[in-house]
Amino acid sequence: MADNEKLAIVVGGGPAPGINSVIGAATIRACYSGIEVVGILDGFSRIMKGDITNVRPLDIEGVSLLHFRGGSVLRTARANPTKDPKTIAATLDSFKRLGVGKLITIGGDDTAFSALTLSEQSKGALRVVHVPKTIDNDLDLPEGIPTFGYQTARDVGASIVKDLLTDAQTTSRWYLVVAMGRKAGHLALGMGKAAGATVTIIPEEFGEKTIKLDEMADILVGAIIKRIEHGRPDGVAVLAEGLVEYLSQEELKEVAGDVELDDHGHIRMAEVEFGPIIKARVQKKLNELGIKMTIVPKNVGYELRCADPIPFDMEYTRDLGYAAAKYLIEGGSGAMVTIQQAKFKPIKFTEMLDPDTGKTRVRMVNIDTESYKIARRYMIRLRRDDFQNAHKLDSLAKTAKLSTAEFQKRFEYLVAREAPPLAFNYP
Repeated sequence: MADNEKLAIVVGGGPAPGINSVIGAATIRACYSGIEVVGILDGFSRIMKGDITNVRPLDIEGVSLLHFRGGSVLRTARANPTKDPKTIAATLDSFKRLGVGKLITIGGDDTAFSALTLSEQSKGALRVVHVPKTIDNDLDLPEGIPTFGYQTARDVGASIVKDLLTDAQTTSRWYLVVAMGRKAGHLALGMGKAAGATVTIIPEEFGEKTIKLDEMADILVGAIIKRIEHGRPDGVAVLAEGLVEYLSQEELKEVAGDVELDDHGHIRMAEVEFGPIIKARVQKKLNELGIKMTIVPKNVGYELRCADPIPFDMEYTRDLGYAAAKYLIEGGSGAMVTIQQAKFKPIKFTEMLDPDTGKTRVRMVNIDTESYKIARRYMIRLRRDDFQNAHKLDSLAKTAKLSTAEFQKRFEYLVAREAPPLAFNYP
């Protein structure tokens, strides 16, 4: 492979704070090595059709201050070049005609899979490295290593939840905040825990492939009752958007109708009004109990994706961009860039695959950690010890306008999944 072959940068999937910083750092590193850099506009959407006109040259002067800005100067798209062998071939041919022999992809698990496929199908003609990007924090990185953009999204999201907590207390109402996160609950939990939300619900706590809408609603109703019993008619609940994907197909169709899928086969979350759907179910259950409560659904997601990165993500993404370019320049390929213990470590694409699905693995929230268990302890929600304390149980039942036996029958099933009490192991 000739050293004068160009390096291309492609951004796939949804926006995340820090994309521009990766683009800038990778461009600067490549330019210092005398390598020409081109940015592919709009993800793979045009290049996979053989259109090589939708590109722009990148140089040091043009990218030197990009790391301060949110969004993507190359824009982005969810186009999937791996759906059809013809589009894979067209994509590889497009890069060949552009004189590109090195490719940096920036994206989440779907873009990572596209990078893997292109790397394999090129048979060495195209060296590919992937930079893990998603505010969902769900790429299968080692424990404690975030995907870039997550920390900024959590910071902005927690600030929104903080303001809603004040508004809720001021106006005596409840907010149901639906936070982005296609499958995993990292962002919802991160926002909720950092801001001290009243309760946070994530898919991982259910431990099953299918979750019932009624159970989610009962968790919220139980939290509202317990909050009222504490003398507070207000609260903010944070719910992971990905809960929608765990509804049965029948229930999803019942509450949302026919839902459109994207190019990667995922539910288009924006098409599902999850906030109003869960609000209606909670309101119905409260009305049956004779409890009046103002509930306001609020989606939080698009506000986070193009925020200017906080210093953590600015520094992190500049490291990632530099490492990605250096790895390719030195002959590396077929790997995802990670920074572990302040050192660059590539993870080969083959190590990222789930053997059961053939797709890249998704990192879920580990609910067995002390971090999650502490978060649960601070939430206002029905707990096992509420049903073991006769005085507390009577008080909750009275608040719900039910007999103690009725309350127990109605809500005790919710604590069956509750983890054992948190215990620290001291040396």
